[in-house]
Amino acid sequence: MTSNLDPDARTSYRLITVAARLVQRRQDDALAHLGLTRAAVIALEGLADGPLNQEQLAEAIRVQSQTLGRVLIRLEGAGHITRTRQSADRRQFKVELTEAGAAILEAARRAEINAYPQDPSIGWKVLSEELTKFVNALPADRDQGVVPFAAPEHRTARRPQGGRTPSLRGVDQPRQ
Repeated sequence: MTSNLDPDARTSYRLITVAARLVQRRQDDALAHLGLTRAAVIALEGLADGPLNQEQLAEAIRVQSQTLGRVLIRLEGAGHITRTRQSADRRQFKVELTEAGAAILEAARRAEINAYPQDPSIGWKVLSEELTKFVNALPADRDQGVVPFAAPEHRTARRPQGGRTPSLRGVDQPRQ
Protein backbone atom coordinates (compact mmCIF):
# COMPACT_ATOMS: atom_id res chain seq x y z
CA MET A 1 0.00 0.00 0.00
CA THR A 2 1.41 3.39 -1.01
CA SER A 3 1.04 6.41 1.22
CA ASN A 4 0.30 9.86 -0.18
CA LEU A 5 1.57 11.45 3.01
CA ASP A 6 3.30 14.78 2.49
CA PRO A 7 7.05 14.46 3.26
CA ASP A 8 6.77 17.49 5.56
CA ALA A 9 4.06 15.67 7.52
CA ARG A 10 6.31 12.60 7.91
CA THR A 11 9.13 14.82 9.20
CA SER A 12 6.68 16.53 11.58
CA TYR A 13 5.46 13.16 12.91
CA ARG A 14 9.04 12.22 13.67
CA LEU A 15 9.73 15.55 15.35
CA ILE A 16 6.60 15.21 17.49
CA THR A 17 7.76 11.77 18.59
CA VAL A 18 11.28 12.94 19.43
CA ALA A 19 10.00 16.05 21.25
CA ALA A 20 7.51 14.01 23.26
CA ARG A 21 10.15 11.48 24.26
CA LEU A 22 12.61 14.21 25.34
CA VAL A 23 10.00 16.09 27.36
CA GLN A 24 8.76 12.86 28.95
CA ARG A 25 12.26 11.95 30.11
CA ARG A 26 12.75 15.42 31.56
CA GLN A 27 9.34 15.22 33.27
CA ASP A 28 10.22 11.82 34.74
CA ASP A 29 13.43 13.29 36.15
CA ALA A 30 11.63 16.38 37.49
CA LEU A 31 8.93 14.28 39.19
CA ALA A 32 11.14 11.52 40.59
CA HIS A 33 11.96 13.34 43.84
CA LEU A 34 8.21 13.65 44.50
CA GLY A 35 7.64 9.93 43.99
CA LEU A 36 5.28 10.66 41.10
CA THR A 37 5.01 9.54 37.51
CA ARG A 38 3.61 11.47 34.55
CA ALA A 39 0.62 9.10 34.68
CA ALA A 40 -0.04 10.06 38.30
CA VAL A 41 0.22 13.78 37.56
CA ILE A 42 -2.17 13.48 34.63
CA ALA A 43 -4.68 11.67 36.88
CA LEU A 44 -4.27 14.29 39.61
CA GLU A 45 -4.74 17.07 37.04
CA GLY A 46 -7.97 15.40 35.94
CA LEU A 47 -9.28 15.68 39.51
CA ALA A 48 -8.16 19.27 40.12
CA ASP A 49 -11.61 20.70 39.32
CA GLY A 50 -13.46 18.27 41.56
CA PRO A 51 -14.32 14.62 42.09
CA LEU A 52 -15.22 12.29 39.23
CA ASN A 53 -16.02 8.63 39.00
CA GLN A 54 -13.27 6.46 37.55
CA GLU A 55 -14.97 6.19 34.14
CA GLN A 56 -15.40 9.97 33.90
CA LEU A 57 -11.78 10.53 34.90
CA ALA A 58 -10.57 7.97 32.36
CA GLU A 59 -12.58 9.70 29.65
CA ALA A 60 -11.38 13.16 30.71
CA ILE A 61 -7.71 12.19 30.53
CA ARG A 62 -8.20 9.82 27.58
CA VAL A 63 -7.09 6.53 29.03
CA GLN A 64 -8.70 3.16 29.57
CA SER A 65 -10.39 2.75 32.93
CA GLN A 66 -8.54 -0.49 33.80
CA THR A 67 -5.16 1.13 33.19
CA LEU A 68 -6.17 4.15 35.24
CA GLY A 69 -7.17 1.85 38.09
CA ARG A 70 -3.55 0.82 38.68
CA VAL A 71 -2.45 4.46 38.85
CA LEU A 72 -5.29 5.30 41.24
CA ILE A 73 -4.37 2.44 43.57
CA ARG A 74 -0.85 3.89 43.90
CA LEU A 75 -2.18 7.44 44.40
CA GLU A 76 -4.63 6.23 47.03
CA GLY A 77 -1.89 4.31 48.84
CA ALA A 78 0.19 7.50 48.96
CA GLY A 79 -2.77 9.46 50.39
CA HIS A 80 -3.13 11.71 47.34
CA ILE A 81 -6.69 10.63 46.47
CA THR A 82 -9.64 8.86 48.02
CA ARG A 83 -11.79 6.34 46.20
CA THR A 84 -15.28 5.76 47.54
CA ARG A 85 -17.69 3.18 46.16
CA GLN A 86 -20.82 4.75 44.69
CA SER A 87 -24.01 3.65 46.41
CA ALA A 88 -26.03 3.79 43.15
CA ASP A 89 -23.56 1.59 41.26
CA ARG A 90 -21.25 -0.44 43.50
CA ARG A 91 -18.92 -1.05 40.54
CA GLN A 92 -18.09 2.66 40.33
CA PHE A 93 -15.73 4.66 42.54
CA LYS A 94 -15.94 8.37 43.27
CA VAL A 95 -12.35 9.59 43.00
CA GLU A 96 -11.38 12.74 44.86
CA LEU A 97 -8.19 14.70 45.44
CA THR A 98 -7.09 14.95 49.08
CA GLU A 99 -5.37 17.99 50.58
CA ALA A 100 -2.09 16.09 50.29
CA GLY A 101 -2.95 15.33 46.66
CA ALA A 102 -3.63 18.99 45.90
CA ALA A 103 -0.31 19.94 47.51
CA ILE A 104 1.66 17.29 45.60
CA LEU A 105 -0.05 18.32 42.36
CA GLU A 106 1.08 21.91 42.91
CA ALA A 107 4.62 20.69 43.65
CA ALA A 108 4.50 18.56 40.47
CA ARG A 109 3.38 21.54 38.40
CA ARG A 110 6.33 23.56 39.71
CA ALA A 111 8.74 20.66 39.09
CA GLU A 112 7.49 20.07 35.55
CA ILE A 113 8.23 23.65 34.56
CA ASN A 114 11.90 22.64 34.64
CA ALA A 115 11.21 20.00 31.99
CA TYR A 116 10.34 22.57 29.34
CA PRO A 117 12.77 24.60 27.24
CA GLN A 118 13.25 28.18 28.42
CA ASP A 119 13.68 29.54 24.87
CA PRO A 120 11.60 32.74 24.55
CA SER A 121 11.55 32.41 20.75
CA ILE A 122 9.29 29.35 20.92
CA GLY A 123 5.74 30.32 19.99
CA TRP A 124 4.03 28.22 22.67
CA LYS A 125 0.51 29.40 21.82
CA VAL A 126 0.96 28.58 18.12
CA LEU A 127 2.59 25.25 18.96
CA SER A 128 -0.28 24.41 21.30
CA GLU A 129 -2.89 25.34 18.69
CA GLU A 130 -1.19 23.26 15.99
CA LEU A 131 -0.71 20.25 18.26
CA THR A 132 -4.36 20.48 19.33
CA LYS A 133 -5.40 20.38 15.66
CA PHE A 134 -3.08 17.42 15.13
CA VAL A 135 -4.44 15.47 18.11
CA ASN A 136 -8.04 16.20 17.12
CA ALA A 137 -7.34 15.04 13.55
CA LEU A 138 -6.20 11.59 14.67
CA PRO A 139 -8.83 8.97 13.90
CA ALA A 140 -10.53 7.59 17.00
CA ASP A 141 -10.95 4.07 15.59
CA ARG A 142 -7.29 2.97 15.57
CA ASP A 143 -5.45 0.78 18.08
CA GLN A 144 -7.66 1.03 21.15
CA GLY A 145 -4.83 -0.49 23.22
CA VAL A 146 -2.70 2.66 23.04
CA VAL A 147 -3.21 4.94 26.02
CA PRO A 148 -1.64 8.31 26.77
CA PHE A 149 1.19 7.91 29.22
CA ALA A 150 3.98 5.60 30.39
CA ALA A 151 4.95 5.05 33.96
CA PRO A 152 8.76 5.24 34.20
CA GLU A 153 9.07 1.71 35.58
CA HIS A 154 7.70 0.35 32.29
CA ARG A 155 10.22 2.08 30.03
CA THR A 156 12.92 -0.53 30.58
CA ALA A 157 10.65 -3.50 31.22
CA ARG A 158 10.99 -6.46 28.88
CA ARG A 159 8.38 -6.16 26.16
CA PRO A 160 5.91 -8.99 25.65
CA GLN A 161 5.83 -10.82 22.35
CA GLY A 162 4.37 -8.56 19.69
CA GLY A 163 6.38 -5.54 20.83
CA ARG A 164 3.74 -3.69 22.86
CA THR A 165 4.25 -2.88 26.49
CA PRO A 166 0.88 -3.03 28.26
CA SER A 167 1.47 0.28 29.98
CA LEU A 168 0.54 3.91 29.82
CA ARG A 169 2.07 6.07 27.04
CA GLY A 170 2.78 9.66 25.77
CA VAL A 171 1.13 12.73 27.28
CA ASP A 172 -2.07 14.20 25.84
CA GLN A 173 -2.57 11.71 23.04
CA PRO A 174 -6.21 10.67 22.65
CA ARG A 175 -7.32 7.10 22.47
CA GLN A 176 -6.66 6.03 18.93
